[in-house]
Amino acid sequence: MSLLAVPKKSLGQNFLVSERAIKRIVEATVVKPDQWILEIGPGLGALTGRLIERYDHVVAIEKDDGLYGNLQEKFSTSITSGKFHLIHDDILMFDPEKFFAEKKSQGAIPPYAIVANIPYNITGLIFRKFLTTTHQPESMVILIQKEVATRILAKESKESLLSLSIKAYGTASLVTHVSRGSFNPSPNVDSAVIHIKDISKQRFASPAHEDLFFVLIHAGFGHKRKMLIKNMLDNNLGARVFWEKILTEKNMPTTI
Repeated sequence: MSLLAVPKKSLGQNFLVSERAIKRIVEATVVKPDQWILEIGPGLGALTGRLIERYDHVVAIEKDDGLYGNLQEKFSTSITSGKFHLIHDDILMFDPEKFFAEKKSQGAIPPYAIVANIPYNITGLIFRKFLTTTHQPESMVILIQKEVATRILAKESKESLLSLSIKAYGTASLVTHVSRGSFNPSPNVDSAVIHIKDISKQRFASPAHEDLFFVLIHAGFGHKRKMLIKNMLDNNLGARVFWEKILTEKNMPTTI
């Protein structure tokens, strides 16, 4: 590993080095011929190379100066041919709608899928950014902390703010577990690859409906030791009689 490629804790860098994990991520990434692949934080380019071999339109966003330079050199041929687009930017500042609007095919903005080993410290921000943006990815194959994956895949009584937020936009499933020894350096936790497919805003009747959904679930999870009806009333989200009717229909307690 070159000096320029030393992992930086400040950027949450843990380079994926497991061939098995890389293979499973690539196998789980199934896109249409006209779709683009967007990789977040390509690092040393181990996953990037496999994606370029398999797909004609790959774009990667790398914030780290040294890694960006390494990737430019490593994939210079693919960059020159136009098959690979390497962008020096912070993923949280990257505008997918603007970028893909410049790649219009027959007047339409091309669809894309996200494939990434996400830094643990910005996992929630990345989900929020790409699931709520106007030009959403159609799917995401994401390597994240195992504990976070477990919360996302939770069902019924074990739902969380995160799991409900993601399920409002798509369907999540487990691809594989990835041990901490699959990275350099090894993190203190294990990881997992999840696949979120069928991403859209069709579950919302309007932007106002989408905004209201998040207001309600944030209020609902605001004070976990309080009754749900108490959280809603404390946040002035409707009359008591309204919530009593809703909760009674769902066989949930209404007393405070």
